[in-house]
Amino acid sequence: MPPIRTVILGAAGRDFHNFNVAFRGDRSFEVVAFTATQIPNIDGRRYPPELAGPGYPAGIPIVLEAELERVLEEMRADLAVFSYSDVSHEHVMHVASRVNAAGADFTLLSPRRTMLEAGVPVIAIGAVRTGAGKSQTSRAITRILREAGRRFVVIRHPMPYGDLVAQRVQRFAELADLAHEACTIEEMEEYEAHLAVGNVVYAGVDYGAILERARAEADILVWEGGNNDLPFYRPSHLVVVADPHRPGHELRYHPGETNVRLADTVVINKVDTAAPEAVEEVRRNVQALNPDATIIEAASPVTVDGGMSLRGKRVLVVEDGPTLTHGEMAYGAGVVAARLQGAEISDPRPYAVGSIAETFRRYPATGAVLPAMGYDEAQIRDLESTINATPSDVVVVATPIDLRRLVTSRQPMVRVRYELEEIGSPTLRDVLAPFLD
Repeated sequence: MPPIRTVILGAAGRDFHNFNVAFRGDRSFEVVAFTATQIPNIDGRRYPPELAGPGYPAGIPIVLEAELERVLEEMRADLAVFSYSDVSHEHVMHVASRVNAAGADFTLLSPRRTMLEAGVPVIAIGAVRTGAGKSQTSRAITRILREAGRRFVVIRHPMPYGDLVAQRVQRFAELADLAHEACTIEEMEEYEAHLAVGNVVYAGVDYGAILERARAEADILVWEGGNNDLPFYRPSHLVVVADPHRPGHELRYHPGETNVRLADTVVINKVDTAAPEAVEEVRRNVQALNPDATIIEAASPVTVDGGMSLRGKRVLVVEDGPTLTHGEMAYGAGVVAARLQGAEISDPRPYAVGSIAETFRRYPATGAVLPAMGYDEAQIRDLESTINATPSDVVVVATPIDLRRLVTSRQPMVRVRYELEEIGSPTLRDVLAPFLD
């Protein structure tokens, strides 16, 4: 039988992992292309032969998903494998319809097919949607492990936007490593807070090779997912974060619903700022999907650095980029802080330039808040220009990294921070007790 000619649909993360664990070295399949979406400037590259392995001496082309029908026809593809996250069920089936209409089969790989066995305990943190609060939940879990004297490392979902061969295995132990690896804003947002408290972080492209390195220095692995993707390692305990600011999304988004169905513990976050009826809606939905899951309620209280008062000031709020774009949140912690203090929020959209203006056009539901997009140096400069063009008295930076290190603003910049605060019981310490002895 000739090999099944396969296209993997992705966004520079899950797609590469699915190839590595399910297709690399399997001669019954020939992966003829990856497609790319969600992330700018990742098409036009190739998955390199050094990573693709025997059978791919020229590597594998990466093309825009917008060109899917042409790719399926020109590559004579038999199969398309959906391999990215944080999209609605309706979006998945629209893509499936495009694939089927072009004459190819469509499939989703199961967690059983794609999760690697770690050989050590894995505490995994996932979510219903991006921006639900995975990062602060991960930080809370690592604090618990550190206080218990456990030896752990954090393994982060991939963001390989640079040289894929050089990024095969990445280890971050101090802030200087971020500059050495030429990390984007999106990468720094995920790594910096861990490094600041002494956590070692692994990331990269080949999660089998990463596993071998990580196990050599840890007794427990903490998997921190990206978007609402599934873990790459089989969890010993899966914690999934739900967001009552987007009630009902636990039923309507891929693979967030799968995460909830697999979860051992579900954290309903942000209960301090969400409507009580929305919190109850999320609780009902979680219990319907997974009646055996333990439910923990938590808040994400915001604090303004230095105790600065924003009352009466005109503020430009800068929030985490992916949360506002494909995460479909019109606001985040910075807007919450500004509203609580009675500030006037300045709308950056009329003043956006270059790639930032294009981001607003591509994601029109984004509100009067500036997404901190920074996938390359040119985009960081567009972000800086937009900040300086928008009328304001203060720039409120609600990104997980200190944006002041990367951009220069003519207005004073103040950071807003947020950490997980569990409410009542059970707690994370309770559910993680088996891993603390």
